[in-house]
Amino acid sequence: MPQALFEIVLFQPEIPPNTGNVIRLAANTGCRLHVVRPLGFGLEDRQLRRAGLDYHEYAPLQVHDTWPALTQVLAGRRFFAFSAQVVTPFHTVRYQPGDVLVFGPETRGLPPEVLAEIAPERRLRLPMRGGQRSLNLSNAVAVAVYEAWRQNGFAGAA
Repeated sequence: MPQALFEIVLFQPEIPPNTGNVIRLAANTGCRLHVVRPLGFGLEDRQLRRAGLDYHEYAPLQVHDTWPALTQVLAGRRFFAFSAQVVTPFHTVRYQPGDVLVFGPETRGLPPEVLAEIAPERRLRLPMRGGQRSLNLSNAVAVAVYEAWRQNGFAGAA
């Protein structure tokens, strides 16, 4: 398998179809997916498998028991955290191959202690209309991945 263009991190995901959708997204964009425990489901969950269709074999997935374990594996990379609680627009940064895109759990987002480990200028927000709380996790990941990939000329696309 070729080197992943970007690393996608789902921190403690809770809803299996969202993770399944991200597996399919990773397979189709050349990204590697990381999930950080605890998960709100088992990796053999029927809904996870259905949403990921037959893409599981094409999307490298690495499970990490803790946030520190993940950061050790990806040490030296640039981390970008996506949160509705910050102000920097996601499209104003320049993404590079190897960047790590981090997303929080569906019901609560990234916790303050994880956000605190990521440089303030790398804490990013997807624009939404006023009065809205958040986007669906798999949709947010897709928007961010495609912007990063677009900035890199859709490297590896057919």
